[in-house]
Amino acid sequence: METVTLDELDRALLHALQVDGRAPFRRIAEVLGVSDQTVARRYQRLRGAGVVRVVGRTSARLLGQVDWLTRIRCVPDAAASIAEALARRPDTSWVSLLSGGEIVCNARAPVRPEREELLLGKLPRTPRVLSVAAHYLLRTYVGGRVAWSGRTSALSAEQAGRLLRAAPAAGSAPAGAPGVPGSPDAPDGKAAPGVPRPAAPGAWGPVAPDELDRALLAALAVDGRTPLAALAARTGSPEATVRRRLAGMTGSGLLFFDVDVDPRPLGYGIEAFCWLTVAPGRLAAVGRAMADHPEVAFVAATTGPANLVAGLVCRDTEAFYDYLTERLGALEGVGALETAPVIRSVKRAGLIMP
Repeated sequence: METVTLDELDRALLHALQVDGRAPFRRIAEVLGVSDQTVARRYQRLRGAGVVRVVGRTSARLLGQVDWLTRIRCVPDAAASIAEALARRPDTSWVSLLSGGEIVCNARAPVRPEREELLLGKLPRTPRVLSVAAHYLLRTYVGGRVAWSGRTSALSAEQAGRLLRAAPAAGSAPAGAPGVPGSPDAPDGKAAPGVPRPAAPGAWGPVAPDELDRALLAALAVDGRTPLAALAARTGSPEATVRRRLAGMTGSGLLFFDVDVDPRPLGYGIEAFCWLTVAPGRLAAVGRAMADHPEVAFVAATTGPANLVAGLVCRDTEAFYDYLTERLGALEGVGALETAPVIRSVKRAGLIMP
């Protein structure tokens, strides 16, 4: 990735995309007080440099699936090749290579998968893989729908509110907004034509996207800002149909738009994973407290001996030490802590990194 320095306008653009990942450049420009061309040029520069990507993501719950956090310990000289093989799999969304020959990745599978459907069933049977552990991601406090606070401080509350108020009902949904199960209904009370109906609020029942929905989701997973006209041309469907499908999927909570940002241009030189063992009665409180820390880009409750996992970003090793000893150390209920630096992001937001 080329060296990129972000100014105030770049940071405001990143924040605006977090508010609404499909907001037209015209609308973002109005809020930021610059021209459409300036916003478009800045976005293309940042995206071309690998700093930012807007991606369409789906709700595992509404698809009858679950996200698995998998830790794989390898002999050190095999870790890179195994991580790259995992990154090529379509069911992994991110893969990170850690210090000491460890790999951490996220994979999605049915709630009760057959062995061949689960990542563990397809790992190479080799003595170079020393151990494998996989655990459910139970509750995400930061990541996905919930924005990392380290990239959402450039806009004022008034500016963010203007973007939200101007968001259209179809084809654009505020990133970071909680999903609300339940499809938009037609006037007769039935689901709108061509819109998958999820389960009632609070229920598990999965939706069943049809061929058009799957084609749209696949395109948006690569580029969440793909224009309606391009989506229509790619799928052979009228723009009005594409707009209705996007409105249905975002309104149901099945589809949302995430903003993947490389933390390095924001000044964060250290990335690490952190596993915490927290007293069960304090788990939610610790997760919510960490969600407010700008050093925490991702935090979620998991199954397993460590019941909270976090992705940390810090400016340098001194800041990393200070965060562990002062901010994390001050949280009541944390009983044990394990950390490992990230050596390389092999796959991020569904894209294999160069």
